[in-house]
Amino acid sequence: MTDLDDHGRPEPPLDATEADTLLGFLDFHRATLEWKTRGLTDDQLRTTLPPSTMSLGGLLKHLALVEDHWFTEVARGAPEPEPWASVDWTADRDWDWHSAAQDPGDALRALWAASVARSRAVTDRLLAEGPDALGSLHAPPDGRTQFSLRWILTHMVEEYARHNGHADLLRESIDRSVGE
Repeated sequence: MTDLDDHGRPEPPLDATEADTLLGFLDFHRATLEWKTRGLTDDQLRTTLPPSTMSLGGLLKHLALVEDHWFTEVARGAPEPEPWASVDWTADRDWDWHSAAQDPGDALRALWAASVARSRAVTDRLLAEGPDALGSLHAPPDGRTQFSLRWILTHMVEEYARHNGHADLLRESIDRSVGE
């Protein structure tokens, strides 16, 4: 059974396999983002902390994109799902961040949760392939650089950890809630 902290986040395992350790830290960081965005209104999710234009809603949408890119596109080798597939990225390279200001909070949370669910399904399927699954190389459909599942999981821990630092500052500026 997984132990949860006071904020409902799963504690990473202290003694586990490499895969379970990586997944434990990734799930902890995913739960941290959920905690930092929990209970906020649409307007609060749109709040920025100048001079940055970053918002908690933007973080949800950006990390949904990142989840789908690394797990659906790269690890699974499938085309990017919607809404990303229909975006004109050359017109706005930061569409995920910019468009979040028009989205309701419930839609942002649902988009992020669906991306996380797809990522978990891809990871579970790949890990079920055997003991070498972490080291197996994967490439996006366009044939760019190949990445191992180990690299992707480690990168995702880093991605969430960095953005959760941003989330701490944004949340504190909204309602004075502080991290740990």
